[in-house]
Order: sequence, then structure tokens, then C-alpha cells
Amino acid sequence: MTTAPWVHGCADDADLVVAAHELQPLLRQNSAANEAAGQLTDAVVDALHDKDLFGMWVPASLGGVELDPVSSLEVVQALSEADPSTGWVVTTASLATGTGGAYLGDVAVAEMFRGPRFPVVAGQGTRPGKAVRDGEGYRLSGAWSFASGIKHAQWIHTLGIVEESGEPLIFVLPVEKAELIDNWDVLGLKATGSIDYTIEDVYVPAAFTHSGPTETPVRGGPLFTLGIAHIALIGHSAWALGVSRRMLDELCALVRSKSGRPGTMAAHQGFQAIYGEAEARWHAARSFVYETWRGASETINSGATLSVEQKTLLRLALYNATWAAEAISVVVYRAGGTTALRSGVMQRYFRDMHAGTQHVTSAPGVIEACGRYLGGLAPAHDWLFMDLVPKAS
Repeated sequence: MTTAPWVHGCADDADLVVAAHELQPLLRQNSAANEAAGQLTDAVVDALHDKDLFGMWVPASLGGVELDPVSSLEVVQALSEADPSTGWVVTTASLATGTGGAYLGDVAVAEMFRGPRFPVVAGQGTRPGKAVRDGEGYRLSGAWSFASGIKHAQWIHTLGIVEESGEPLIFVLPVEKAELIDNWDVLGLKATGSIDYTIEDVYVPAAFTHSGPTETPVRGGPLFTLGIAHIALIGHSAWALGVSRRMLDELCALVRSKSGRPGTMAAHQGFQAIYGEAEARWHAARSFVYETWRGASETINSGATLSVEQKTLLRLALYNATWAAEAISVVVYRAGGTTALRSGVMQRYFRDMHAGTQHVTSAPGVIEACGRYLGGLAPAHDWLFMDLVPKAS
């Protein structure tokens, strides 16, 4: 088993939760600059490294924390409250970095995790390229989109289908082996730098690959029995909660700042009712997310695997949190008036929230599949990433 040759500053789950909150002032200060640059500023990236946040899901044997799901929710929510793009990049890059550490071969891990910082791994784990077997490895080609955080990465994590077997593999290779296409011209989440990239006939040794849907870690504890898909659900659930929480807080601050003036929203009962409903929706969404992840944590920590019902509820909780957050963002935008219209926090968060709803984890097919399973209409099915498929016989 490979061990990292350095000691990191964050020793346990509580340290990373504290670190995320400590970074909030810096992230708020850099949020507009991140967006203007189309990527996180050097100050933000350096601070994330200093706090070891890119290593939150890295196996302990490699110097990481293997952050538990509930603490992970707290970390990503705190980062996303301060800057949605930072929360998004940390989620996606930490996922690719940590699962690489858990599932790749020893040769790959020894090269990637050699300090002094954790590597940053980014890329696309859904739309696949194609791979052909070549000796002790594969030759990979393809075109991918939405590589969040790749401008800060040293390694690419990308999905390919092996032509001979149809097996879906994750391939990890140096960023310089790909052609990056700087085309991230979008409504929101501009600072994630989620650009496209292509790879043309690049050799990838087998040690730098692992099964895409694997839930069997080479190193690391119960966290990695969740597999890539379920760890991703943690981050995206917390992101939606963080963005919507900040929007509610911004609206509250705006209304209070005008309290006492004639005709302001602070004294308007209609607004008070709308705001109360938005708060209720946020707290309900948060409770659903945390309830399902506490139950999932108990299951994996006992050595068991998640049931199909648990997997369904985790996806349902994310879907609900995302669309509750979207509804809250609309309430805030309307109530914010010209303040929300102009350049600033409300406008930026509104745009970022609507960019986030386009992610595959919150697509219409997810809620349809959840309804099929929970309605008893798919009894012999299981989840493959975000698809409900018949169980293998």
C-alpha cells in the first residue's frame, strides 16, 4: 500500500469543517474576481491547498482525511455559501482526486501523490470516449465537455469505453496529454472554468485506470464503498443548500437594511409569508439531505452496502434540494428588485443557481426513475450512476 511522504495540516473531519468556515471571508472577497477570470484566483487555490481541501476525500494512507459524508455536506455547503464556483470546483476535483487515490493501481498513486501538495484531478466522468487495448494499457481517444476545475489540475480523470469488452473505465492521465478548449462562455458558474477537451490516441497504462462504477477500493475505508456516483451526490446536494442559504441571507440583510422606512418589504405581510415559506422549504430540503446521508453513513460504517431504496432516496434528496434551491433563488430575485437585477451577489448567485440545475444529477430522468422505484414499478432494478437499470441476472 502506497503511503504519502508528507504530513498534511488537517488531521480529522472537524478540522476541515472549521477550515471551510475560516475560508469564507477570503472566498467572498474573491468571488467577483473568480468570475471575471473564468477560474479561481491564485489566492483561492493556494488557500484551498493550504487547508488540504482538495484532499478531503483522499484515503488516509495517502495523507487524506476520508471525510465522512455528513461532515462533507458541511464543508461543501460552507464553501458554496461563500462562493458557488469554489464549492463546485472543490466538489468535482476532490471527487476525482480522492477516488483516484482509492481505486487506481499502486504505480499510478505513487506517481500522483508525491507531494508537497495533493494533486488536483479534474475532467468528465459521464460522456465516454473510446479505448482500445494496447499491450499492458489502452489507447484513448475522445471529446469531452464540462471539465470543472481543469485549469487548476495536473491530471485528467475521464471516462472511456473499451471497444473489445464494452467495459466503462476511468482513465487518469497528465493534463498536458489533452488539448484544452477554452470555450466556457456561460450564464453562471463562470469561475469553474468547465471547458471542453479532446484526447487523441494517447496511451494510458492499466495502473492508471479503474472500473467506472466500482465500489471496491484498493485503499481507504467505508467512504469508498459508495463509489464515484454516490460521493458526487454528497457534493451536489451540499452545493444547492449552500447557494440557496446565501441567497436567503442576502435577501434578509437587504430587507433589514430598509426596515423602518414607509412602504418597505419589512412591514409587508405578503413578503413575510413568502419569506417564511422559502425558509421552510430550505430547512425541509436540508433535513431530507442530512437524514438520508446519516442513514447511508450508518450502513457503510457497519460494513453493509446501500440498499436500492437508500440509493433512491439519496438521489431524491439531491433532486429535491436542487429544485428547492432554484425556487428559492426565484423568490429572492423577485423580492430583491433592482438590487438583484444589477451586478452583485444576488445576481451572480441567481445565475450560478440556474447553471447548477443543468447538471445531470438533477435531470428529469432522475425524478422519473425515483418515482418508478418508490412506486413499486421497478422491483428488480438498481442504480448505475443516475440511471435505474435492471439488475444483472
